Amino acid sequence: MEQKIVSKENFLYPRGRYYGQVKPENLVFNANLQEFAQKISYICNLETAGKLKPEEAYEQIKALWKNLKRTKKQLQIGEDPFQNGDENTEG
Repeated sequence: MEQKIVSKENFLYPRGRYYGQVKPENLVFNANLQEFAQKISYICNLETAGKLKPEEAYEQIKALWKNLKRTKKQLQIGEDPFQNGDENTEG
């Protein structure tokens, strides 16, 4: 039977496959989102185990959330770059 060798990096930071619309900004955001989720999981586990104070966990999660929001804004995820706010404009 064939055994698959998993690297430490892949074990600690697994990445799921992306199935959405393939655009560079979507791929970057998806990678950032997966990293965010992984870090949140670690923080929650450390807090649950008593290794991290609830206030510290909250502050770390808050900082990660702000970073993810900034990334979303920089990548213009969910924005229509061709729409200038006036829906009645014919082009």
